[in-house]
Amino acid sequence: MLRQPGLASGSESLQAGPQPRLGKVRTRIAVGAGRMAGLLSRRLGLGDGAVIGGRVTLAVDSEALRRLAGGRRVVLVTGTNGKTTTAHLLAAALRTAGAVAHNDTGANMLDGAVAALVARPDAPFAVLEVDELHLAQVAAAVSPTVIVLLNLTRDQLDRSSEVAVVAASIREALQAQPDALVIANCDDPVVVAVVDGQQRVGWVALGGNWLDDATLCPRCGERLSRKGTDWSCSSCGLRRPEAQWRLGDGVIEGPESTVPLALQLPGEHNRGNAAAAMAAATALGVAPAPAAAAISAVRSVAHRYAVVEREGQRLTLLLAKNPASWRETLPLLEQADGLLLAVNAREADGRDTSWLWDIPFEELALRPTVATGDAAPDLGLRLFYAGIAHDTVADFDAALQRLPSGEVAVVANYTSFAGLYQALSRTGGR
Repeated sequence: MLRQPGLASGSESLQAGPQPRLGKVRTRIAVGAGRMAGLLSRRLGLGDGAVIGGRVTLAVDSEALRRLAGGRRVVLVTGTNGKTTTAHLLAAALRTAGAVAHNDTGANMLDGAVAALVARPDAPFAVLEVDELHLAQVAAAVSPTVIVLLNLTRDQLDRSSEVAVVAASIREALQAQPDALVIANCDDPVVVAVVDGQQRVGWVALGGNWLDDATLCPRCGERLSRKGTDWSCSSCGLRRPEAQWRLGDGVIEGPESTVPLALQLPGEHNRGNAAAAMAAATALGVAPAPAAAAISAVRSVAHRYAVVEREGQRLTLLLAKNPASWRETLPLLEQADGLLLAVNAREADGRDTSWLWDIPFEELALRPTVATGDAAPDLGLRLFYAGIAHDTVADFDAALQRLPSGEVAVVANYTSFAGLYQALSRTGGR
């Protein structure tokens, strides 16, 4: 069977080259200082120590990331949505072949990458989730073997600017890494335009229900034509490439094989995330069958999709942070007896909440619904105009008491999700 360009088969060597070493004295001192800072942060209850530990390491040795990455096969995972989940699935698949350094806390800038590599200094593989605007800087330091580009949509416009600006930054980052294999989403026209011209590309069908950021051709600005999953531009010729990886009904289809994959994470978007993880894992030489089995075993990701029992309520925890991720989450709410919707507007979330008006809340079925979080008034106003009867309750415990027993879906953005999970941990949710 012919091999698709740029994709490795499962029979290729898993050797990752020489094991990484801490190297220069300055780097060893920097790592020690970072570890002490992280330990102090944890003991003082200020956080898990990953970010501050990485930050201190870089302050002592600005070349620490490059040196710590030496000798490893590094995969960078970026895009607007799905980075954390895809990175977790990929790390699970790669662990069938060897140890993996992974920034599983979601700290996805330089300091988080450093902390992940420090935590597993002898791991031959590294899976690093990377913020879109930090891709170029991280890639320049670690010389990645594979870069996974998932999607590009609106997100935190007050911090990240327009999609076109982010796309241009990623395009420059990819052009500076000509030897890296790019695993890219053929269903996203913005991604296809960004990747256009790269020599080594593996196309994956990630699907997606959010099309509002890709109605016009990202190359020439003309309206795109769509027929089913296919899309094309009649003006400049940009079109959907043929997928080499896709998820079918209980199986995942690759360029050389089809293997069973019983994904436990819900939603069509996670089917795409799994396909991207499989493509990257096999590119690094992991056989499809063990990779699929490892991905199938993942039940939750950084507490997302976790189910918590609390006082007669069965809470399913979901994270949604922008219009595209909410669009993918809404179908998961159909069976819930009640909804707790939480939105904050802090620095990590983006201060601007105007994106709430792009979410089709009108599609929600009527049932007990509560809005909470710092931006609950903004969310409540949007629900009002959508015709969704609801309560607006600032306190988390009081909000849950307004909801019935049974299945309750909890949907929250970044900082509200973390706050709700901490509150559940304190109150004995299990």
